[in-house]
Amino acid sequence: MVVTAIHRRVRRREYWPIGCAVTVTALLTLHSLVPNRPGRLGSALETFLPWLGVAVPLLACLALVLRSVWGLVACLPPTLAWLWLFAGLWVPPGPYDLSIVQHNVADDNTDPAGTARVLLATRAELVAVEELTPAARPSYEDVLRATHPHRAVRGTVGLWSAYPLSDVRAVDIRPAGFPDGWQRGLRATVAAPDGEIAVYVVHLPSIRLGAGGFASAARDESAALLGTRIAAEPADRLLVVGDFNGTVRDRGLDPVISQLTAPGSGFAFSWPASLPVARIDQVLGRGVEVTEVSTLEATGSDHLPVVGRVRLG
Repeated sequence: MVVTAIHRRVRRREYWPIGCAVTVTALLTLHSLVPNRPGRLGSALETFLPWLGVAVPLLACLALVLRSVWGLVACLPPTLAWLWLFAGLWVPPGPYDLSIVQHNVADDNTDPAGTARVLLATRAELVAVEELTPAARPSYEDVLRATHPHRAVRGTVGLWSAYPLSDVRAVDIRPAGFPDGWQRGLRATVAAPDGEIAVYVVHLPSIRLGAGGFASAARDESAALLGTRIAAEPADRLLVVGDFNGTVRDRGLDPVISQLTAPGSGFAFSWPASLPVARIDQVLGRGVEVTEVSTLEATGSDHLPVVGRVRLG
């Protein structure tokens, strides 16, 4: 009876904004049920999930234009759903013991020295980079040598540290069919003043968005290989940083994300640098707390640098 009464009071032209609000609420709360086939639709939705919140003020404006009380009421559930998922990222971060800046510096970066200076200006104790080329490496070494004398480079990923490094080794995350020279992972132990911490620097394969949807098979395979390595990592305190080519809600990264904790504060959209819409550059932890992530100014890369604040205790 109540539903029938409400139905009679809702004008036909109000059905559309109300229906859209219900759809947005469902996508926010039930995004994990959206199938990944065809076209990896679920992963695509999860990559841009925070942007569903933009629909709420648009629907509210439409409701005002239509003079629809029910349309405005319908905007409440998606608002609450969005806040439930993302409001915590606005909470002020707590104290931290260590900071790390990580950046896909781009292999076509025409100003590696300038990029290195941007990273140095953060005063982060750890500097991790991806897409490091042999030609650009001397520029980073020259800029960082005085403050970060300890370094490890494997393939196209590197780590510069203010503290000594040990147990440095490559991490094999190469998907099947990729060339033998494809090397995008390293692991090192950092002798921080508050105790040792294992640090992984990784760069997962790119994904492509086309007519067939997300092409992420290689990225997902690489994530599974990384997840296996993390599961076997004996260190009590662990940081995993790098270009994941996916957000922490992308189910394709579950083998890694399920074992780590995401930052407690900050959206830090990092890609593309010209108009950032997603954070695909990550600072994740186990046995430590990443209290905050933030982005820096654009460099010569198509990614923005990401700074993570880490509490070790």
